[in-house]
Amino acid sequence: MTDELTASPDQLRQDADDLLRRLVGTPEATFRDGQWEAIEALVAQRRRVLVVQRTGWGKSAVYFVATALRRSQGAGPTLIVSPLLALMRDQVAAAERAGIRALTINSANAEEWTDIAKALAVDEVDVLLVSPERLNNPRFREEQLPDLAARAGLLVVDEAHCVSDWGHDFRPDYRRIRDLLGDLPDDTPVLGTTATANARVVADVAEQLGGGEVLTLRGPLARDSLRLGVLRLPTAQMRLAWLVSHLDELTGSGIIYTLTVSAADDIAALLRDAGHVVRAYTGRTDDAERRAAEEALRDNQVKALVATSALGMGFDKPDLGFVVHVGAPASPIAYYQQVGRAGRATERADVLLLPGIEDVDIWRYFATASMPRQVQADAVLTALAEAGRPMSAAALEAVVDIRRTRLELLLKVLDVDGAVRRVSGGWTATGEPWTYDAERYARVTAAREAEAQSMLDYIASEDCRMAYLQRVLDDPTLDGYAPGSSPLDDRDRSVGGASYVVGDHAAADPGHAEQRTGRCGRCDRCAEPWYPSDVSTEAQQAATGQLARVGVAIEPRAMWPGGMDRLGVDVRGKIPVDERATSGRAVARLTDLGWGQRLREILAPHAADEPVPDAVLTACVDVLRTWGWERRPTGIVAVGSRRRPALVGSLAAGLARIGRLPLLGTLTPVDGGPTGEPGGNSAFRLAGVWDRLAVPPDVRDGLASVAGDTAGSGPTILLVDDLVDSRWTLTVAARALRHAGAGEVLPFALAVVA
Repeated sequence: MTDELTASPDQLRQDADDLLRRLVGTPEATFRDGQWEAIEALVAQRRRVLVVQRTGWGKSAVYFVATALRRSQGAGPTLIVSPLLALMRDQVAAAERAGIRALTINSANAEEWTDIAKALAVDEVDVLLVSPERLNNPRFREEQLPDLAARAGLLVVDEAHCVSDWGHDFRPDYRRIRDLLGDLPDDTPVLGTTATANARVVADVAEQLGGGEVLTLRGPLARDSLRLGVLRLPTAQMRLAWLVSHLDELTGSGIIYTLTVSAADDIAALLRDAGHVVRAYTGRTDDAERRAAEEALRDNQVKALVATSALGMGFDKPDLGFVVHVGAPASPIAYYQQVGRAGRATERADVLLLPGIEDVDIWRYFATASMPRQVQADAVLTALAEAGRPMSAAALEAVVDIRRTRLELLLKVLDVDGAVRRVSGGWTATGEPWTYDAERYARVTAAREAEAQSMLDYIASEDCRMAYLQRVLDDPTLDGYAPGSSPLDDRDRSVGGASYVVGDHAAADPGHAEQRTGRCGRCDRCAEPWYPSDVSTEAQQAATGQLARVGVAIEPRAMWPGGMDRLGVDVRGKIPVDERATSGRAVARLTDLGWGQRLREILAPHAADEPVPDAVLTACVDVLRTWGWERRPTGIVAVGSRRRPALVGSLAAGLARIGRLPLLGTLTPVDGGPTGEPGGNSAFRLAGVWDRLAVPPDVRDGLASVAGDTAGSGPTILLVDDLVDSRWTLTVAARALRHAGAGEVLPFALAVVA
């Protein structure tokens, strides 16, 4: 290749064309509009560039070609910050096709880190891919990042919308990139890429990448192959029945997105039972199974993956034939990011949304889970300051009442704000002043609420589906588009003074914005609905049967949380076997598509405390009938409930009557009963219930009067409660009953939280 230090602009372009053809393996390949402009800005001008282009446009081609050109100039390796392992795997494979040596440091290849470090030291690596979390790994941050920052030939921030807390997939660790940018030499080119961002997110990301110094290249969003539709069906049974009836009619293979893990598992099971070849893909799927599922879909060995958002950024299948959503994402931006996976290399791809009435409740839960709370942040900072030494997340749980996942997210937010720092052994307070930015979080909350309403408006809209999404994402190539025309009101659509260019494949002038007519001509608003709305009787019966299934395991706790002595509870290590509960059962998860909806209504915080409905009691009996326990219960005890005494009491009495078992009584709440609210961490939940459930005399007498299965053994007790979250109430209740003479305790509840 020509020495780029002396190469003319024409020679630079020729070398870039040659690299592109090697990358894609096609001698006739040419750059799409905007690709060369980005490469030239990075390589010849050493600029900071933000590329906002739809999925499949070829953002990876920009940074791989730019990498090869920069390496020929004698520059150091490209550092790519990438959010998902699946994305990293695809990028490593693409780099190899172009003769570029790409390696990745991530949690799944720890055994390779030493060899990678050696290869970096001798400059044998062209591209290093890391997750944003890796930027704060103490060893990587101290031993490798300074050298990489000093000699990197190019920094790439992939899925750059994650930098912005306005984005649909904000990740706190991405904000560390701003610090990394400050450590780069002034002439280090920087590329940010994303497929999904509205004007607010584009402005925020451009500002964080360098403000007015950033060249923003933004193309159109509309994809001619996508055929959008929304089919509103009255019940979860009907939505699942539609899939059973019509999945095979959809072209090729595709993705069925759900909002929850339990929904993905349930739908996959239903479709498999109906003869469809599908797999579930969720955040609980281990890495090896994920890889196998991705390959099965790429090779068309399955009709569909039934997936949560865990299958999102980075999955690459250009001929994906369809995307169906069972339940709507929380914003049109997140929706477009997922449907944009389809139709990249096909003439037609079907995109259908099957919304549900439960969607809004699920959106609300996830939205509140991601926002830091001031009282919790203050508690963490106080605990770290008073400790005077590093504390792990596990140790902090015994000091602050925050569940582990929320605690880890909060620590990341405090870290990127400079208030805490991750070090070997845990976290420490920096001593830097920190103020809870209530105004900022209120703005973010309001923006997300507006986006949720915009998703509802998309479902109900009589206008072109594609044009609606273009307006929401501020697509400037839409005919008649003007700032302020988006359904999301009162948003600043400036781009922070950044240079701004719009391009499209068909545009002769890279700066020309191709104007769209505002009508795609294919969706169910521009034309007649393209999808059938009927479902067969057999499919309805199958869906009803699937959703009517009951029975979820409640696994017993086996270990006490660490640090309980700080909370006045003298337990540690393993829970003694003779104090444990046995594996229990619940009717359903609250997130289940079937019984979850009914149980959410009964167990809602403000629902009236009423006797258990007959239909629910029947479902409970079905669970007991199919339990398969080793020893049948010989008596029933209820957990004393502060909120729902009528519900729990009637449930225990009803099961005793139907099962012809003695109702031995109710565990008595002590000093008001268990304290704390659902959602806290294990240590505080255990402390809140410890010694607050007493075994009253009538229950003790009942235990003594009921014989065990064998001589000398205590009775087997069915322990009845309403809702299981942390499992500590059942654990402490079972321990008390075992101490009072029970031989085995079988927990039973109406629902588990997740």
